[in-house]
Amino acid sequence: MQKLFGEFGALLSAFLREDEGQDLIEYTLLLAFVALASATMFIRAGGSIKSIWTTTNSQLAAAAASATS
Repeated sequence: MQKLFGEFGALLSAFLREDEGQDLIEYTLLLAFVALASATMFIRAGGSIKSIWTTTNSQLAAAAASATS
């Protein structure tokens, strides 16, 4: 019986010292944070990009109209 508890204690202490799973969870959480931050950045930048594209398009249309007249 004492041998069984000794083996269980060794397994329990080895389990508590093992930290590979913790590293995996930390990297997964970091990756999720980077993905959410990137998505937020792209969503917020969408309005600015649309504004720049609209301004450029209207200036090109005006330049094309003045070049043909």
